[in-house]
Amino acid sequence: MSLILSIDTSIENAFVCISQNGVLIDSISNNIQKEHAGFLHRAIKELTERLKIDLKNLSAVAVTAGPGSYTGIRVGLSTAKGICYALNKPLICINTLELLATEAHNHSEKNQLNLELFCPMIDARRMEVFTALYDDNLNQLEPPSAKIVDANYLSEKLNSKKICFIGNGSDKLKNIINNQNAYFFRPNTLEMTITALAQQKFDISNFTDISHCLPIYVKEHQSFTL
Repeated sequence: MSLILSIDTSIENAFVCISQNGVLIDSISNNIQKEHAGFLHRAIKELTERLKIDLKNLSAVAVTAGPGSYTGIRVGLSTAKGICYALNKPLICINTLELLATEAHNHSEKNQLNLELFCPMIDARRMEVFTALYDDNLNQLEPPSAKIVDANYLSEKLNSKKICFIGNGSDKLKNIINNQNAYFFRPNTLEMTITALAQQKFDISNFTDISHCLPIYVKEHQSFTL
């Protein structure tokens, strides 16, 4: 039996959730980004008390390691590492862009949209985004990077493939691009998706060494606010 605490404070909507054997049990969220740091510990305490779960009985802790808000990433990752270190639990790190791409892929399959490429985007101020590109099997075609978007972004690929743009950074592109192959999607929640990804990694013991775990900043040591 697996009991996993998952944490995401990397983007504008933060949440903590607990799952058992890959099934989401309960979650608490916060949509005020400036309050993520104060929200996180209170939410973990409230959630475990509500479910009558002792942290020492966790099987693992999963956390988004970035890219995203510089402060948010540090808050989530330091909390997850602290719990794992104190209780000798395995740590599961999830790339925020992979989480968004998986959510978009699930949305495409559920609604039979036949989308072919998935481009998660996280706002990084002005016209810059943190982004990557995945195919319809969620293989990474382009690694996480910071890019400036304009009306010609991925235009060659859009001429032949249907691309799903997901995340708050995609709003920048939505306002300037005009292509029938561009599909824009903003998820309401990511708890079910992070639960599935965490369970997949747990099942194959894909854990991260706590002492060598680093945030995925993309733009090293640059602080910004979404």
